[in-house]
Amino acid sequence: MVRCWKHSDNRLEEAQCTDGGSAASSQSHFPHKAFWVSLSASLLLVIVALGLTGHLGLSQPHSRSSQIVRITVPDQTGVLINQSAVVDQQNDLVTFSVTSTENRTSTVLFDIKHGLICYKPVDQESCFLQKMEESDYDNVHSLLQESTHKSQFQLSGNETQRQTEFLGVLAASQVDVSTLEEPLQALCQERSVLWTRRADGPGKQRLVYFCIDICFPSNICVSVCFYYLPE
Repeated sequence: MVRCWKHSDNRLEEAQCTDGGSAASSQSHFPHKAFWVSLSASLLLVIVALGLTGHLGLSQPHSRSSQIVRITVPDQTGVLINQSAVVDQQNDLVTFSVTSTENRTSTVLFDIKHGLICYKPVDQESCFLQKMEESDYDNVHSLLQESTHKSQFQLSGNETQRQTEFLGVLAASQVDVSTLEEPLQALCQERSVLWTRRADGPGKQRLVYFCIDICFPSNICVSVCFYYLPE
């Protein structure tokens, strides 16, 4: 507290200060208030900028991890096979969409991380699981490696190797969809899931009931045909 004194009739009397001390005190507080307000605003801007940077940093790798690849090759009758694949390198997934001449699309998912192939034919009420073999890994890895350089492949019909694989459906070994990984669960919602295994062929007593043709950039086209194994 500041006291002021004045002379009056040879006496010193205490009097109220009017020299602007209060005003000076309030003015001294004003710069401090302005400083804290500006500091708070600056911190808020920094936090917002960091949040946006983090969001972009998380979203960009995800967007770059998925790439759509189109593979075109004529079938044995000369008709072009309409096929595309979504390559997700971050999650080790390759999802094929194969459209038939009737304009109906089936889906084949290669889950490389868990070593599984899941077939979702458009005209069936089930999904079919198969364990990946060495040839499957080779074919998919060729797509993963080459898709980083280009997004379209035109395969030559004369140079393309064509293979046929038979998968026997194990009807008695139905899979609980909830036990599968997320990509497979999302693909086979509201469908039963059945295990299959590679077989030599259906034999004369068994009929093949559907096939899916898949082509890879390594000039290999595989026709996967399914039939039910004897109980």
